[in-house]
Amino acid sequence: MPELARFYGITIKMYFQQSEHNPPHFHAFYGGTYMGSINIQTLELMEGDLPPRALKLVLEWAKLHQAQLLRIWETQTFESLPPLD
Repeated sequence: MPELARFYGITIKMYFQQSEHNPPHFHAFYGGTYMGSINIQTLELMEGDLPPRALKLVLEWAKLHQAQLLRIWETQTFESLPPLD
């Protein structure tokens, strides 16, 4: 699973097998223990257990890069995205 971004101890990754992993989403990993799947279109936590502060940072980052995330999902072309500052 390619890594798209890393910031504040959070790693963002995306699978590139759409047929097995709909709806469009990415995975956020935090602290080696927590993981969450975020719907790209609605920016909602689909499943997982990210701590509230980590989830807030992930959603803030995703909102900034939502169009790029959808493009990556649709084209299945890897693209590294800037971290949250």
